[in-house]
Amino acid sequence: MNRFFLAGGVLVATMAVASAGTLDTVKQRGTLVCGVSTGFAGFSAPDSQGNYKGLDVDYCRALAAAVLGDASKVRYVALTAQNRFTALQSGEIDVLYRNSTQTYLRGITLGLRQGPVNFYDGQGFVVKKDLGVKELKDLKGATVCVAQGTTHEVTLGDYGRANGIDWKPLVFDRPDTMLQTFFGGRCDAMTQDASALAGSVTTQAPNPADYVILPTTISKEPLGPFTRNGDEAWSDIIAWLHYGLIEAEELGVTQANADEMSKSQAPAVQRLLGSAGDLGSRLNLDNKFMLNAIKAVGNYSEIFERNVGKGSPLKLDRGLNATWTKGGLMYALPFK
Repeated sequence: MNRFFLAGGVLVATMAVASAGTLDTVKQRGTLVCGVSTGFAGFSAPDSQGNYKGLDVDYCRALAAAVLGDASKVRYVALTAQNRFTALQSGEIDVLYRNSTQTYLRGITLGLRQGPVNFYDGQGFVVKKDLGVKELKDLKGATVCVAQGTTHEVTLGDYGRANGIDWKPLVFDRPDTMLQTFFGGRCDAMTQDASALAGSVTTQAPNPADYVILPTTISKEPLGPFTRNGDEAWSDIIAWLHYGLIEAEELGVTQANADEMSKSQAPAVQRLLGSAGDLGSRLNLDNKFMLNAIKAVGNYSEIFERNVGKGSPLKLDRGLNATWTKGGLMYALPFK
């Protein structure tokens, strides 16, 4: 749909801002359509009942709670590395929460907008312990399983050439096929985000104790949501939802105490939870959008610990994903 305006007496056509359309579409549909992975433990994977769970899934649920007032009003679309961005570009999904790395080329060539980083990761390697590999140079001549259409495929080649390691990539278009191949013994090593490796070993390995994740990572993998360019209002909601989950952790607002904290006299808490101010209405949302989101999934710390932290099978340290006050990179922009 085009809009027209006068500029120096000339009638100029512009594309109507897609952002209001996306928000209106989600509200009118009554369901959020959320793009997730085909199955990464800790981030998005269906359980035995077919219910999706994971860090990315909790962000989808938080968004549905913020926009629709109900965290269950989500339809999940499982996407591969090859079709994830096309699905967003075409409008098949409303937002992509699929452990996707934010990069320069993706930021300027896809017609998509990269949201705030919600998980800092790095590309790692896993091998069988009995292979005797201690460091990456021991993998010279090794066959390495890697997923097609990912930053891992590019980085694997770059790192090998830069460091004289002539490993032999075995490329797969589906992560499940790659995992089956690696754990079946056809590859000497497998490379993914370190968090994904931890999940793969924990949930897919015949005997997790037989495998070791090497200590070296070879890249920066800042993971986060993607939205469409021209979708400013919708992208703002995605961004400030994330900052709100971090702010909640900083302020001590949890899933269990959110209702009680909404009665707090602290101005920062009142603003965040919609007891005062107009944070929600400025985004065309209910003023208690963050209260609804936190009641649905908790703050960032709760999301992390439940899905990938010490309370989960992955048992990952917070590391770079700790808040800035605890030596990490998670930092909420001021809600003022």
